[in-house]
Amino acid sequence: MQKTTVLALFVAFTSLACKREAEVKTPPSPAPAPAKPAPPPEPAQIPAPADVAAAPADAQKTASGLAFKVLQKGTGTEKPNAWDKVKVHYTGWMTNGKMFDSSVQRGQPAEFPLNGVIKGWTEGVQLMVVGEKRRFWIPAGLAYGETPRRPGGPSGLLVFDVELLGITAGIKPPAVPADVAAPPKDAKKTKSGLAYKVLQKGKGKVHPKAEDTVTCHYSGWTTDGKMFDSSVQRGQPAEFPLTGVIKGWTEGVPRMVEGEKTRFWIPGNLAYGDTPMRPGTPSGMLVFDIELISIKKK
Repeated sequence: MQKTTVLALFVAFTSLACKREAEVKTPPSPAPAPAKPAPPPEPAQIPAPADVAAAPADAQKTASGLAFKVLQKGTGTEKPNAWDKVKVHYTGWMTNGKMFDSSVQRGQPAEFPLNGVIKGWTEGVQLMVVGEKRRFWIPAGLAYGETPRRPGGPSGLLVFDVELLGITAGIKPPAVPADVAAPPKDAKKTKSGLAYKVLQKGKGKVHPKAEDTVTCHYSGWTTDGKMFDSSVQRGQPAEFPLTGVIKGWTEGVPRMVEGEKTRFWIPGNLAYGDTPMRPGTPSGMLVFDIELISIKKK
């Protein structure tokens, strides 16, 4: 009986040892990899209009070459101004039928100042009332030009379906000065060529120095009457050190006192030069109406 028990124990021990050796030598089966989530479906492309290649015969056309057609009559009565903010839904195509942008596809209307978009939009949307939907055929000269600004970008004649959803009144820009083309005879001139004329006398007595920080309201035009910047229209005065602006400002504003409003004719060499730094930027002689609100002494 004792012999049988020892043999049985030996067999059991040997069997257990072999099993453990097999477990060590045989790697465990890897866990199955989690299934990759299916990619989200591509948003459906909005089909191009049948007349995407060119404006149809019944489309109306403005003097600038902008063509349009009313697709849905509006419910409003007021039209936006160029300085207003508008809320719209839109889709844009090139004449080959390729859609390049769509707030409708994104499911989110767009809001923007009307004077901050391409010329064709600024002109065209001003013709609309709330609730109206129009199709515009916008020539390259009123859009992004004939050459793409980036590979695959829109160019040439563009077609937009635009629905005007809302209008938020903006601040009307200051009127273009009658003497914007050149300083009048009664303007004063410094040795540097800076010309100026006081439009409104100030109440202060202290003049800022070049190292001081000033708070101003201002508007700027090129000599052809195009306004390129205006804190007045933004409704927010600007604050800056006089050493951090163009030479014409650094020289001219220290001649002012708080509450004063002055018009400056600043030659190109005291501003941004006679050649644009980039397309569309101001150059040559610039005209500024500046109101000095406050002075922060250094």
